[in-house]
Amino acid sequence: MSAAAAHHYADAGWPVFPCWPGSKLPATEHGFQDATTNHRQIARWWSRQPDANVAIATGAPGPDVVDVDVKNGQSGFPAWNELLRAGLVASPQAVITTPSGGLHAYFDGSTQGNGRIPGHHLDFRSKGGYVVAPPSTVGGRPYVVVQSQTGPGGAVSWQAIRDLVDPQPKRKPFEHQAGRPASLDHLARYVAELPEGNRNDGTFWALCRAAEAGDQAATAAIAESARSIGLTEREITASIRSAERTAARSPEPHPFARAPQQLEQLEAGA
Repeated sequence: MSAAAAHHYADAGWPVFPCWPGSKLPATEHGFQDATTNHRQIARWWSRQPDANVAIATGAPGPDVVDVDVKNGQSGFPAWNELLRAGLVASPQAVITTPSGGLHAYFDGSTQGNGRIPGHHLDFRSKGGYVVAPPSTVGGRPYVVVQSQTGPGGAVSWQAIRDLVDPQPKRKPFEHQAGRPASLDHLARYVAELPEGNRNDGTFWALCRAAEAGDQAATAAIAESARSIGLTEREITASIRSAERTAARSPEPHPFARAPQQLEQLEAGA
């Protein structure tokens, strides 16, 4: 069934690639970068692994996807309902229920990049990302289409979503409150929005800052963002270990030294 779905998505112009059976992990060397609409390549992949999950590379020519997460008793549905009331997610091409009980809403593809709002359990997949698609399964539970339309769908603005549910106050980069360390939440957001070509270096930079601060929660959040932009578990694990070694060798850590310009803009609310 996944092979037929992969060909169907390719017919719609959406590049696809296989993930390991029952998993979100890519089964090709370069993950979403290997995604294609070439039916011969798709046939070769699924002839070798007939029960592989199917993944779609997001961002034009693929779709943009808003991911409403449900995990550890936390839910993104209150934020999703707020977006619905505001008319920001009014015309999806398809709505998919996910194995966790959340949903994926598919929109016209763009080049916006990826993003996360951890506090509201919303993720966004566009250029440089991917989603696992029906009829794939994870943990024995399937992705299921619950709504679709044959005509063109609407577009979605990730910036407008962020402005509504997670407005950022204007402040100076890395500002500390008196007597309190600065939060490292911005590091996960920074990694989630890294452009292609800078993902490994940017992720390592962020992991070094978390390691220097001894913030395991920040490390975990950065790792999750790294997964969302297509880094493999091997790459993430290696970067975490290397960052920890680097932090241990540094006698005077400077958590925010030489911050990339993109992160400075993010911290300033740009």
